[in-house]
Amino acid sequence: MSSRTVTSLSNPTVKAVRALHLRKERDESGLFIAEGLKAVTEGLETGHTPTILLHGAEAAHPLLAKAAAATLGANGEVIEVTQDILAKVSRRDNPQAVVGVFRQVFAPLETIQPQAPGCWVALHRVRDPGNLGTIVRTADAAGCGGVILVGECCDPYSVEAVRATMGSIFAVPLYKASEAEFAAWRNGWPGSVVGTLLSAGTDYRAADYAHPALILMGNEQQGLPPQMAELCDVNVKIPMHGRADSLNLAVATGVMIYAALA
Repeated sequence: MSSRTVTSLSNPTVKAVRALHLRKERDESGLFIAEGLKAVTEGLETGHTPTILLHGAEAAHPLLAKAAAATLGANGEVIEVTQDILAKVSRRDNPQAVVGVFRQVFAPLETIQPQAPGCWVALHRVRDPGNLGTIVRTADAAGCGGVILVGECCDPYSVEAVRATMGSIFAVPLYKASEAEFAAWRNGWPGSVVGTLLSAGTDYRAADYAHPALILMGNEQQGLPPQMAELCDVNVKIPMHGRADSLNLAVATGVMIYAALA
């Protein structure tokens, strides 16, 4: 494994990687951070090669050697760094020994081919990166076709969101659309569009999930606004039997995904 060693936090590459915690830097560079050898390996196995690979001196594994070779083969940088640099890059006291920098990927809505997978997910103005990352992971586990971000959403490529995906950020296609773009595109959807509303009269278990089902979820604070609910063929509710009046967004989305696929 051919790499150079960096021990200074002021090194330009190290500074550039640290800056990817800022959305402005991620948006401008089109890059993001994935932490841990498992995540880096998931990236490689799904066709994503790091542009930069940082690793600690103690990191020694055949998968790391493979990742380093792939990075160098794609004209990327492989850098051995200190534990202090890894901690600063990840903003964790106990950081992963491997950090990869990858290119973001968003696909255009018009490239979606909905027929094959039974379920897709659309999220309207989701605010919490942990929720978003967990939903991406759940969509991957369930074999969903992709996740569509509608309106101003939090960044799926933030460090917090990527951590929550547990590597699924590389496996699930992501799409972005304005409300108007989504509304126009939705008119051509060949299956059912199902939304969730606390005020809905239909139990989520009784709905007709005509495949491919597109699950449309609102954000954590307001849920689906009327103009988005109107885009749905049916709006459903998940009954609350205890004192809690709603579910966490990621949990509710998981419930809906598996109901649609049942």
